[in-house]
Amino acid sequence: MILGIVIGIVVVVVAVGIVFVNQPSFGRLPQGERLERIKSSPHYKNGAFENLSPTTLMTSDKGRLQGLWEFVFAKKDGLVPDKPIPVIKTDLKELDRDSNLMVWFGHSSYLMQLDGKRILVDPVFCMASPVSFVNKPFKGTDIYKPEDMPDIDYLVISHDHWDHLDYQTVKRLKDRVRKVICPLGVGEHFEYWGFDKERLVELDWQENAKLDSGFMVHCLPARHFSGRGLTSNQSLWASFLVETPTRKVYIGGDSGYDSHFARIGKQFPGIDLAILENGQYNEGWKYIHTMPRYLGQAAKDLKAKKIITVHHSKYALARHRWDEPLENEIKAAKEDSLNLFVPVIGQVIGLNPLEKEAHE
Repeated sequence: MILGIVIGIVVVVVAVGIVFVNQPSFGRLPQGERLERIKSSPHYKNGAFENLSPTTLMTSDKGRLQGLWEFVFAKKDGLVPDKPIPVIKTDLKELDRDSNLMVWFGHSSYLMQLDGKRILVDPVFCMASPVSFVNKPFKGTDIYKPEDMPDIDYLVISHDHWDHLDYQTVKRLKDRVRKVICPLGVGEHFEYWGFDKERLVELDWQENAKLDSGFMVHCLPARHFSGRGLTSNQSLWASFLVETPTRKVYIGGDSGYDSHFARIGKQFPGIDLAILENGQYNEGWKYIHTMPRYLGQAAKDLKAKKIITVHHSKYALARHRWDEPLENEIKAAKEDSLNLFVPVIGQVIGLNPLEKEAHE
């Protein structure tokens, strides 16, 4: 009798789990022609994409379950702000399209206008996890919604983690996005979600594509991993260099420090702006996110004229204080003589030269 009840509970739990991970929001693993292209990639080995350097994801001596338990139940003083942090609600649709500017929405989501084109990067305006009660945004930081966005020329996705690729956001933006730029394999999610294949610019590392006259995008390495469900690294993660008629902008995505920053700096001299990850780091996963001690070095390797950091100030995905990344970037700016700007969420940042604009 008891054995039968236990078996019944297990069957129900398994069935619920299968239904849960088969929701559309989890996307779809690559198949068909896309899978064949992935298999021919020099970065796909032994059934998965690999980083350029050997990379252990979890470097703590604690087991994964122990680490997860401590993350969920350990003392959380300082992980979230005690009061709402400053946020500006800008009417994005009223921005002069010919102005070169950037608006950061917290974490890794931001809008850029470069030489008449609108570029939206890693927009997450609905849910940063499979369930609404996990990875909740800090109070007051969720004031931007998909409907606030203007029409977008290029939607750039650095990789398919939930805090960078939000199903509800991209579905609600679908009819207002002209082209999607993403790493190899991520296009499978977009096709599954109803995007036309012709609108996808899907690239492997060191591939590039002409977007429009005078606009080129280069897909470049990052040191990270991917996956939305139970299977990891079936799609690629990447950084991007966008070249416009007047400037070069580096979109760093998520990346631990490695030699690729210096190689990119040599490959693309004269980077005008580099947008780098800063936050959600931990010694337990020190190779896949930028640790504070390497932030200034990554910026110097790239030789970028200006720096803005992201991946902070909206979610608590690691154990550091919520405002520690802000302290880190100010320290790096002083110690490494970086031309670094620290924006407020929603603030309009002029990009020629880098400055505040009168939209605050």
